[in-house]
Amino acid sequence: MNNIVTLSGSPSELSRSEKVLHYLGDQLSQQKFSVSHISVKDVPYEDLFTGNFQSAAIRNITQQIQAADGVIVGSPVYKGAYSGVLKALIDILPQDALKHTPVLPIMTGGSPAHLLAVEYTLKPVLATLKAHNLKGLYFLDDQIDKKRDIPIVDDDILQRTKKQVDYFAQMVEGTSTQTLTTY
Repeated sequence: MNNIVTLSGSPSELSRSEKVLHYLGDQLSQQKFSVSHISVKDVPYEDLFTGNFQSAAIRNITQQIQAADGVIVGSPVYKGAYSGVLKALIDILPQDALKHTPVLPIMTGGSPAHLLAVEYTLKPVLATLKAHNLKGLYFLDDQIDKKRDIPIVDDDILQRTKKQVDYFAQMVEGTSTQTLTTY
């Protein structure tokens, strides 16, 4: 069984990004993937702010990520980029933590003006960890209803999301005929 890790970069308890990550994880679980969820909220802040890469929590996260066959990373847009707390976590992961791993980046934001944050901020930082970035997904806040089981309320966006998650699943299983692209 292939292992998927969803990594939430949202420090908020009521996060749209995290709601979407849980939904995608549920969809992959139904496809017989083993899915585990990591949130930056679960990391001791002392470890993040002191860069304690030797802490038990950081070592555990590193092991989960390195053992994953695929990773989905999600973050809200803050000041035109991913969250600072996600950056703090990425900074203390090993340089090759995502080597040879398909990664699906997703971001949520309040405006279409931040659409390119996935391409210009999140994907490049994931590439420093040697991720095989797939085409990312960007969701506007008004396209997500946190109270629904299927949080993506726009049918076109939902279909595009399902298509990209299916492609991600194929990459994880190694059945895609297309090559991985690293950005």
